[in-house]
Amino acid sequence: MPDTLPETLMLPSRIENAMGAAIARGQGRGDPVAVPGKLASALDYAVTPGGARIRPTILLSVAMACGDDRPEMADAAAAALELMHCASLVHDDLPCFDDADTRRGKPSVHKAYSEPLAVLTGDSLIILAFDILARQAAVDPLRAAGLISILTRRSGMPFGICAGQGWESEASVDLSAYHRAKTGALFIAATQMGAQAAGQDPEPWEELGARIGEAFQVADDLRDALMDAETLGKPAGQDAIHNRPNAVAEFGVEGAIARLKDILGGAISSIPSCPGEAALARMVRKQAERLTPVTPVVRADQ
Repeated sequence: MPDTLPETLMLPSRIENAMGAAIARGQGRGDPVAVPGKLASALDYAVTPGGARIRPTILLSVAMACGDDRPEMADAAAAALELMHCASLVHDDLPCFDDADTRRGKPSVHKAYSEPLAVLTGDSLIILAFDILARQAAVDPLRAAGLISILTRRSGMPFGICAGQGWESEASVDLSAYHRAKTGALFIAATQMGAQAAGQDPEPWEELGARIGEAFQVADDLRDALMDAETLGKPAGQDAIHNRPNAVAEFGVEGAIARLKDILGGAISSIPSCPGEAALARMVRKQAERLTPVTPVVRADQ
């Protein structure tokens, strides 16, 4: 595959169009049956603004590298993955978990709409994600089933984001397993679902997703420890407040930065052979550049 810069520039619009269609479906737009207005509004609030949309970007980049012969299926997979991610953020912010007042620079869903509606919003986004994938069975039943299986495995127990949250209730924590489940799981889903949507074997893509996910978590640990809430757009210092396992506590700041760079170096070498291997490597390098710089901002509590 040649340098696909024009196609890469189209990724944000593909993602937002797919997300818009998914939310419209979840809100029942065009359906004559009445729906609860506050919950419908909360669905849109929870997914916009979209932040970096890094997971669906990786998914579509992998699909493109593998040929992207069914773009409508890849778009549905990207939307489903981002819906699951946004649902996890809504639940993470609840008082029973992080008790975060802000997310992406605005009030978290439970602050803007109430705790009951936040729970329902997260639940509705999860169900909507699987509904979007199930509807792709009309396009290709086997690919759709594979997409559902991957997202299921990387969302629940024993290896998904639910398991990642569960590690925080354990007395002894395996940091690698914790990172792989809490953050790495949806990055593994991104690379595997991208391959699956394009009709390729998803198994060889697990390592790339795991490495990107681990790098993202280490970078997030560093940002949480070194930056302030205004810079992050969400509460800072949460790992220390909640006594959560994190790379900074285990390796120190310099050690965590060194680990981050080592992980990112291995990510590129793990990309499976595919027509768009070179273009995908460029995308991974670009994401690495976004993660690697860590500019400390001294917080008032430091």
